[in-house]
Amino acid sequence: MIDTEYDRHERSRWAGRAQAYERSFARLCAYPTPALLDAAAVRAGRLMLDAGTGPGTVAAAALARAARVVAVDAEASMLDAAGRQAPDARRCAAALPDLPFPAAVCDAAVANFVLNHVGNPAAALAELCRVVRPGGRVAVTVWPSPHPPLQRLWGEAVAAAGGTPPADLPRLAPERDFPRTESGLAGLLAGAGLADVRCRTLTWTHQADPEDWWAGPAAGIGSAGLLIQRQPAAVQARIRQEYDRLTAAYRDADGTLRLPTAALLGSARVNRSRP
Repeated sequence: MIDTEYDRHERSRWAGRAQAYERSFARLCAYPTPALLDAAAVRAGRLMLDAGTGPGTVAAAALARAARVVAVDAEASMLDAAGRQAPDARRCAAALPDLPFPAAVCDAAVANFVLNHVGNPAAALAELCRVVRPGGRVAVTVWPSPHPPLQRLWGEAVAAAGGTPPADLPRLAPERDFPRTESGLAGLLAGAGLADVRCRTLTWTHQADPEDWWAGPAAGIGSAGLLIQRQPAAVQARIRQEYDRLTAAYRDADGTLRLPTAALLGSARVNRSRP
C-alpha cells in the first residue's frame, strides 16, 4: 500500500463534502462520462470498475448501458451519494493504489479525474491495470495544463484580491508527476505497459449558476477551496468581489455562467501477452 502525505491530505479535503461537491463541481466532472465509457468499451454485460466514483455519476451511466459496476471511493459520504444515484452498483470503500480485488477480474476500469488526486499516478494506473483482464480497457481523465479559463478563475480571483497561497501544502513529488498534456498522459499509459494508447482533448463550455459555482470552493472543495479558506476573512470577502468581477464577462443575460474548459481523456488496452 502506498499512502503518502499527499494522499492523506487529499482524502482529508473530501471528508464529508459530497453534498457540496454535488452542488458545485459534480456536473462539470460529469461531462466526459459518455466519451470515457466509450473509450473503455463499456457495454451490456461487461464488468466495470469505477475508481473514485464520487457521487456515482459514471457508475450510473454504465448501469444505463446494462453493464455491471463496482464503484469504489475512499470517502463515505461519496459512497452514500453513489448509493442513491447508482443503487445497482456494488459499492466498496477503498482507494488507489490499493484495491481489494483479485487480478484480471474486470472487463474495464475507469477513473474520472482521479489521477489528479493521488500521490503516485503511475502506481494508481498500474493498480487499475492489475484488476482488468488482458484485452480489457482502461480509461482515465485529468485536467490539462496550461489551464483553460474555468480552471484559471480561482487563482486569478485570489491573486487579484491580494491572497497568498499557503506555503505548507503537500505537493506531488516531481519524480512522480507527469506532463498534463496529451503526450504526457499518453506517456503515462504507455509506461504502464498498455497497448493501443489513445489520448485526446475534450473541450466544452460549462454552464452553472454563479452561486452554485462559488459554493464549492466556499465549502472547501478542492485546492481552490483550501486556497480560499486559508485566507483572512477580509481577503476572503475581496476574493468574492473579484470572483463576481471576473465572471461578469462569462454571464448570460439570465446570469448563467458559461465557462470554457477542457479535459484530457486517455485510454488503452491491457496487453494480451501480460502474465
